[in-house]
Amino acid sequence: MLRLDNLSVTYGPGMTALSAIALDLYPGEFTVLLGASGAGKSTLLRCLNHLTRPTAGQVIVEGLGNLSKPDDLREHRKQTGMIFQQHQLLPRCTAFQNVLKGRLAYYPAWRTVLPLPQRDQCIALECLDRVGLLHKALTRVSALSGGQQQRVGIARSLAQKPRLLLADEPVASLDPASAHKVLSFLHKICREDGILVVVSLHQVDLAIAYADRIIGLAHGHVVFDGSPKTLDSAQIEQLYRHTAVPITT
Repeated sequence: MLRLDNLSVTYGPGMTALSAIALDLYPGEFTVLLGASGAGKSTLLRCLNHLTRPTAGQVIVEGLGNLSKPDDLREHRKQTGMIFQQHQLLPRCTAFQNVLKGRLAYYPAWRTVLPLPQRDQCIALECLDRVGLLHKALTRVSALSGGQQQRVGIARSLAQKPRLLLADEPVASLDPASAHKVLSFLHKICREDGILVVVSLHQVDLAIAYADRIIGLAHGHVVFDGSPKTLDSAQIEQLYRHTAVPITT
């Protein structure tokens, strides 16, 4: 379990990104952070592995505590996969080489200049297979489509053997068919591996289709927390007041 204990993030006077967020997040739960741009979704997501440091409050991780010790934070990050909107891949390297980067956290810096052991190479190939891209293992990432690149990013995160998987707007730049494929892979991984997956999205229809739990944010506050079945039009209006409600087409 991962607990957010009155988490707040401020960037200066009058610039509050998150305000007193208190949540418990559970393994095996596909959780979607939903809300308009500027609602605090990305900030909250990045707080979960301290890429953004909370101004107040704590992130408490089962077995590691509040991450105040550098060794505990390092271990938590090793066990946390991160998937980005812009993929963050090495375009001149193959899909296999990119996925293999997910194993580097398990080695000291000096060891990473040498070829990784066969066991790690097998893990990388298995992860590519899980996202349906084993046949693209030796293809340069620059030659892959956007949806395929995002699946390579998922495979790289899987290679870490994570307990927590974070995805920040992972389908924002994808066409609807690719978006559904990426989210279906993430949902399947959550189910099969029993890990916590937290995804930030803009699209209400995608959140309803894939989430076990939706956490709705507006102006840095949690304004909805529940099953997609209980998200009604009035609550969607609260999330997207003064903005158009984004859906896929």
